[in-house]
Amino acid sequence: MGGCFSKPKPVELKIEVVLPEKDRGKEELSAGGKGSPRAYQGNGTARHFHAEERLPAPHPYPGAQDCLEAAVCHIKDLENGQMREVELGWGKVLLVKDNGEFHALGHKCPHYGAPLVKGVLSRGRVRCPWHGACFNISTGDLEDFPGLDSLHKFQVKIEKEKVYVRASKQALQLQRRTKVMATCISPSAGHSSSTNVLVVGAGAAGLVCAETLRQEGFSDRIVLCTLDRHLPYDRPKLSKSLDAQLEQLALRPKEFFRAHGIEVLTEAQDPEASLCPAGSQVVTVDVRNKKAVFKDGFKLEYSKLLLAPGSSPKTLSCKGKDVENVFTIRTPEDANRVVRLARGRNAVVVGAGFLGMEVAAYLTEKAHSVSVVELEETPFRRFLGERVGRALMKMFESNRVKFYMQTEVSELRAQDGKLKEVVLKSSKVLRADVCVVGIGAVPATGFLRQSGIGLDSRGFIPVNKMMQTNVPGVFAAGDAVTFPLAWRNNRKVNIPHWQMAHAQGTTSPAAAWGRVAAQNMLAQEAEISTVPYLWTAMFSKSLRYAGYGEGFDDVIIQGDLDELKFVAFYTKGDEVISVASMNYDPIVSKVAEVLASGRTIRKREVETGDMSWLTGKGS
Repeated sequence: MGGCFSKPKPVELKIEVVLPEKDRGKEELSAGGKGSPRAYQGNGTARHFHAEERLPAPHPYPGAQDCLEAAVCHIKDLENGQMREVELGWGKVLLVKDNGEFHALGHKCPHYGAPLVKGVLSRGRVRCPWHGACFNISTGDLEDFPGLDSLHKFQVKIEKEKVYVRASKQALQLQRRTKVMATCISPSAGHSSSTNVLVVGAGAAGLVCAETLRQEGFSDRIVLCTLDRHLPYDRPKLSKSLDAQLEQLALRPKEFFRAHGIEVLTEAQDPEASLCPAGSQVVTVDVRNKKAVFKDGFKLEYSKLLLAPGSSPKTLSCKGKDVENVFTIRTPEDANRVVRLARGRNAVVVGAGFLGMEVAAYLTEKAHSVSVVELEETPFRRFLGERVGRALMKMFESNRVKFYMQTEVSELRAQDGKLKEVVLKSSKVLRADVCVVGIGAVPATGFLRQSGIGLDSRGFIPVNKMMQTNVPGVFAAGDAVTFPLAWRNNRKVNIPHWQMAHAQGTTSPAAAWGRVAAQNMLAQEAEISTVPYLWTAMFSKSLRYAGYGEGFDDVIIQGDLDELKFVAFYTKGDEVISVASMNYDPIVSKVAEVLASGRTIRKREVETGDMSWLTGKGS
């Protein structure tokens, strides 16, 4: 198996530059970077960690001729805690005044292009109004997720009571800054069956772990393995934009992995696209000898291991469950095929959670009919409550979606092997040419059962605040873990990204877990402290959610549910534990920032309707 990992030519350290789209359009349709389905073979070595390794930041201005400098305002134009977009030659800059100091940054969130001036300024950082990403105003660095890239930071000076900003023309054109990363030292041939860091799973958590290690100066070998055919991509976006092509979904382009020596083992159908004939499926982990065993018996030795296997979707168990044209939407190919089959025909969606409702919303303009089957009384009831769920249901009904509630599928009927009808337990028969199933998921941890790595009764991997499992040197992150939620008194929770049906896009918890795991591989003693931040988009309307609302016993709603302009506070006892909103930005980002600060929000504070303490600028 030594031939699985060939030695590429040495690569130079470089920063990835991604040009923004001229018009990113609606946030729910915004795409990631460019990529390729073909796996790339990187390089690495199995030497020891050096936690003290760091990289110098590059100078932001390569030459004076590449820069613009201009006065953008008077020093009294902004008060402390205020932000403003200002024009500077080739583009715009976000100007921030905090504690008497001015800061100038990129004005759009690198994740989906949100205008940060509409976000929340608090505790030396600005939080995105759309999806909650946080950026340090002094450095532009990404401090909380989602997304992968940071903001450009520009020079500011004060002369004669005017504020001057100096910026690179190139940086003004870009909406993102990829941090400088170490390259991987080329291995000797004898190290092909060993790696310093092995990551099982290549979603947001696994990718961010690998990137964080490189950003921290780690130059040993990193190998990611995934059961997918493709390099890491934005899977939650599949149900929001079923037509999206792989290059629109890729989290990083193929060249990124090559430049930074991050190896990715994929399950490519084309043997030439696969990194290794052994494939990418890990079937067990030998923790005593620190080896991962692959499906064909190949063993890869590791020093540090991150388990981020994600979850597996539940499937129907009814009669006819194996007929053709029934999908769970796990790959771009699945999503694209659903659209093709549904165009002008009849679509049935089983499950009125986020995945099901996003698919139903997307198909309304494509399919002849869209039907949703759900066991509960209203969509989203357990997550958003009865009143919010009913308001959203009305929105769907006004867009031609037909609901069949408090029932389930009893049979899938086929004609010539392909789906033709969905039979419900209520005896109703629905015409169906394609069916999408979104009824939850289970952690994909079966391969760990005999490994000695701890699993709870549901199959989740319990970790501590540092994302460590019960086995030294083994970390875990993502959908398959339960972790202590700091602002809920360290209660062990699972933030089920895929089970909640792709509500989150590339979410803050998953990426944050990956970063914390990487930092602790380097003995930096980091702890997870992020506030979960989720979102979904349906019919060009976005719902945002922050916190952890399991077990809520009351919902306080401000605004107008009928107009879908509202904020809902979910309480347990006297405490607000989560918040959801539509057309009420940046309220959810503000609540997330308050919760992140450690402050408890009391029920009485949101019952009055006076939310000036939340919507005011700054903090």
